[in-house]
Amino acid sequence: MRGQAWRALLLVLALALADAAAGRFVVEKNSIQVTSPDELKGKYECAIGNFGVPQYGGTLHGWVEYPKSNRKGCQSFDQFDISFKPKKAGGRPNFVLVDRGECFFTVKAWNAQNAGAAAVLVVDDKSEPLITMDNPEEGKEHLENITIPSVLITKKLGDQLKKSAEAGDMLSVLLDWRESLPHPDERVEYEFWTNSNDECGPKCDMQMDFVKNFRGTAQVLEKKGYTQFTPHYITWYCPETFVTSKQCKSQCINHGRYCAPDPEQDFSQGYDGKDVVIQNLHQICVFKIANETGKPWLWWDYVHDFALRCPMKDKKYTHDCASDVIKSLGLDLEKVNKCVGDTEADEENEILKAEQDSQIGHGKRGDVTILPTLVINNRQYRGKLDKVAVLKAICSGFEETTEPAICLSEDIQTNECLDNNGGCWLDTANNVTACKDTFRGRVCECPIVKGVKFVGDGYTHCEASGIGRCEISNGGCWQETKDGKTISACSNEVSEGCKCPAGFKGDGVKSCEDIDECREKLFCQCKGCSCKNTWGSYECSCGDEKMLYMREHDTCISKEGTTATVGWSFLWVIFFGLVFAGVGAYAVYKYRLRSYMDSEIRAIMAQYMPLDSQEGANQQHHVAHADDI
Repeated sequence: MRGQAWRALLLVLALALADAAAGRFVVEKNSIQVTSPDELKGKYECAIGNFGVPQYGGTLHGWVEYPKSNRKGCQSFDQFDISFKPKKAGGRPNFVLVDRGECFFTVKAWNAQNAGAAAVLVVDDKSEPLITMDNPEEGKEHLENITIPSVLITKKLGDQLKKSAEAGDMLSVLLDWRESLPHPDERVEYEFWTNSNDECGPKCDMQMDFVKNFRGTAQVLEKKGYTQFTPHYITWYCPETFVTSKQCKSQCINHGRYCAPDPEQDFSQGYDGKDVVIQNLHQICVFKIANETGKPWLWWDYVHDFALRCPMKDKKYTHDCASDVIKSLGLDLEKVNKCVGDTEADEENEILKAEQDSQIGHGKRGDVTILPTLVINNRQYRGKLDKVAVLKAICSGFEETTEPAICLSEDIQTNECLDNNGGCWLDTANNVTACKDTFRGRVCECPIVKGVKFVGDGYTHCEASGIGRCEISNGGCWQETKDGKTISACSNEVSEGCKCPAGFKGDGVKSCEDIDECREKLFCQCKGCSCKNTWGSYECSCGDEKMLYMREHDTCISKEGTTATVGWSFLWVIFFGLVFAGVGAYAVYKYRLRSYMDSEIRAIMAQYMPLDSQEGANQQHHVAHADDI
């Protein structure tokens, strides 16, 4: 009793301190839309239960039944000969409306599921804000087998639904989880708040089964960049007044700063809470070091292997066993130990301090107080910790059309394009469709086929556009082949549209008709010419076999005379051209040569036989120099 009182005191103080730090618990919600009767039509909020399988990213439409007996759902409905299974195969599913009270929420859901209900709507018994229906700490025998979604609705809405049901009205509602998780972009960020303790009962078993089953999927998503995963661990701290107490020393490290509950809930035997904190710290550091080496997905391998190789029941939940697992994965043990630090020191541990800060809610995310907990795109996941259920939630966090292929498998979602092509455009001849399957449903979006982009509204019309468009369905244009000759109204030189080629007329889409150039007197109008229409063109011939038809001038010329005249004229022009060029070149050459020789001769004569004028000048020059002397 003394140990229980201490644990209760520690928990109360920790929660009080968390509340003082402005933390809060956020109720995750989806919507419920009443579609009939008319007087209740509208959209209302409901709280997602923390068990079962919420249909994240999807909807569920069904009829609501309020049983005449067992209205709190605490007993098997078989005892009252009540079944909620659809009366006809393929009929709309039935939801059961039950009152809150007398038994666990999970018991109500289990009994409703066994009776054939597709979902359970629990009516609150008091007028208050919506709360989260959580897993019980005991009576978990049905928890893992609940596969239907459960929601809590307000007392006001519940009373209205019950009154309408008792009046004999047909109650139809749509449960909608499409906006329960944000889906802003092509990558999902999610956190897994867990614990290395393997002796905490069904919850520990559940989270280890989840790690085992989800590990491969998580690693594929991480390696391909679809997700960004971060593990977290909850710790509490010991109030200053109790730091030196025996209980605090056994459950905490770093002088009471980081604590965890005793695994066996008994301070006198087995492992202590401090052992759990130290192993939690090892797991955080393994992730940190693995992330620094570009392999954050190794965390899943470490947690999985540690649980198998170092269980508490075998007395292997130790530092040495953890070190062996770390080394087997090729991680740097020295770096991990340095990250763990001195757990006996009276100082803050940066890693664990950051974990405590992360526990406090921020934005639209509330405090993390339940283990295990998944946080996806900053919203807490509600529901069964199951591989398929969690994967559905993660898939709902992708922006539509960006989700990976695993989110489009038959086990995860229904391909709406298989039913009437989703109401989108379809080219049956070439098996080209605008329907694109997504996790949330489908979108009608003109496709890209063989590198060619189709444009249009996606619902009634799509056509190929750009270079190469004529290779696909001929760009949606007219095309016909006759006598081995193919004519098309599509041209790759323009990005869109259809135009009948020369020699044809029409819209270019449905038809192009041959133009009869002869009948319409468009060509071959020369004197004596004979016109014959062909498909897409014409043939024109001259009446005289000695005449040649010139198509560009629409005229006939002589084959022989014209050719000879033109040929001799051309040769004479070339001959006389060469003659004139030779005479001109010779005249220029003679003139330039004579001028050059005259200038050279004069220069030589000036040096050896001076002229009269030059001799007088030289005499005067000598006199001038004599006077100077």
